[in-house]
Amino acid sequence: MEGDRLGPAAIRLAGMMARVAGWRPDEFWTATPADVRAVLGGWVEADDAAGFDDAALAAMMERFPDG
Repeated sequence: MEGDRLGPAAIRLAGMMARVAGWRPDEFWTATPADVRAVLGGWVEADDAAGFDDAALAAMMERFPDG
């Protein structure tokens, strides 16, 4: 069924978190968006005090594509 499939963005993010944070699938799926943001926030330059935003996430996903 179409509704049972994960979106491509969720699959890419799971793969990225496996590479960046070493998370296994169960760790990714039990994490909250805040958990993901906290881990990925460490990749933001110190001068970028505003924090991690959607553009930074998109850039990281482009830099580390799945497959």
